Amino acid sequence: MSDENILTTSEKVTASKGSYLALIFAILFFSGLLYKVDGLSWLGAFDFTTLGGSFGTMKDPASNTFLGAGGLSAKAGFLFALSLTPTVMLALGVLEIFTHYGAIRAAHKLLTPLLKPLMGLPGRCGLALITDLQSTDAGAALTKEMYDQKQVTKKDIVVMSAWQYSGAGLINNYFAIGSALFASMTLPIIIPLALMFVLKFVGAAITRFVLNSVYKKDFIDGK
Repeated sequence: MSDENILTTSEKVTASKGSYLALIFAILFFSGLLYKVDGLSWLGAFDFTTLGGSFGTMKDPASNTFLGAGGLSAKAGFLFALSLTPTVMLALGVLEIFTHYGAIRAAHKLLTPLLKPLMGLPGRCGLALITDLQSTDAGAALTKEMYDQKQVTKKDIVVMSAWQYSGAGLINNYFAIGSALFASMTLPIIIPLALMFVLKFVGAAITRFVLNSVYKKDFIDGK
């Protein structure tokens, strides 16, 4: 699938009003904007991270989950992989619902004019990128599914990976881990978050430039 084919396809994409509503809801669901809203905790029922939930704890809650402590080698790796399954399954299941109602078509039509010049990506990649803001695992799963369905090329995958890897799980990690520094910060907490978000695009743009120059021959066929 070449870039030219993607552009040709994008011109034929049509989306109904229902598709745009599905896209808006998908963005709210995956973006983390509804996560722990002060005074409106019920909005968490429409948030990906909240619905993903968490496992219970055993013994010392600070260090022990069902994974236990001190696991080694293949067994520890298996339990860690198992812990990713619920989140990935939820993301893929919800995406199928949004796809049914046309969210992907709407994303492709609306986001292509934005993502194409910035990162050379079709707009349909938007939901996978938005999902990565909350969950790296779910974002990666959606990206793989798009590639398996031949909706994106290998070159697109590399650029998307660069965007996702930089500041992975940005919203979750920033408010969960970075919150320890909020009390000592001398600037609004939104500024570092916005800076990291912008730098994700910078990293993806640099990766795209390298692929189009240094590694141009590797993608000469558009794949």
